Amino acid sequence: MTQQVKELKKKVEEAEGETSIVKTIGMNSPEMKEKDKLIQELRMRIRDMLMISEQHRSILGAEITDRKRLEKEVKDLKVQMSEYLSVRVKGARDNAS
Repeated sequence: MTQQVKELKKKVEEAEGETSIVKTIGMNSPEMKEKDKLIQELRMRIRDMLMISEQHRSILGAEITDRKRLEKEVKDLKVQMSEYLSVRVKGARDNAS
């Protein structure tokens, strides 16, 4: 029994060693380095896109604020124009009488 345990321990140690070697070689392989580089490039692109998105959101917010202000100005001008025309028409009627 102890001989079997020793053999199993030896096999486990060998398997762990092989796994460690495979992991080390795999992580340092040209393919893995290329993938890491690609991952970094994609992370940079995502960061850039998020920054652009935030800038666009800010610009859009300013545009919406400006549009609301202009819509209010147009509404106020329409009221003023209506009042002006009403006074003019009333004045013309009073003069015609």
